[in-house]
Amino acid sequence: MLKEFKEFALRGNVMDLAVGIIIGAAFGKIVDSVVNDLIMPLVGRAIGKVDFSNLYVPLTENVPLDLPLADARKLGPVFAYGNFLTIIIDFLILAFIIFLFVRTMNRLMRAKAAAPDVPPAPTKEEVLLTEIRDILRANPTVIRSNQVS
Repeated sequence: MLKEFKEFALRGNVMDLAVGIIIGAAFGKIVDSVVNDLIMPLVGRAIGKVDFSNLYVPLTENVPLDLPLADARKLGPVFAYGNFLTIIIDFLILAFIIFLFVRTMNRLMRAKAAAPDVPPAPTKEEVLLTEIRDILRANPTVIRSNQVS
């Protein structure tokens, strides 16, 4: 059983998948940083210096609107939609980047498929055999004279 697991774990597809997951997780952190540190502050400033992480609607009278989200949650239930907006924007940016990547890969694959395959040059032996064949076809008497002897 250990041998089978080793064969499975070291198979090429499994290793490719592991590398993809690791790179994907790292890429997700980069996109998360771009959204949270670069895009959301600009969007918040454009619509009135709003901090999306603190957008919420109180669900009880105990929670005032002017508190940070963490403090508001201590006082009672809140409908915190700001973080959800950030995650939606994060997803849209990631999906768009993946779309651009897949689109580029598809174009490269189409270009590669459209390029005609050039057959490899014949080997020395193939060239020599072709020359012999052509000589024999041109002089059929050579074959007959050898067969008679």
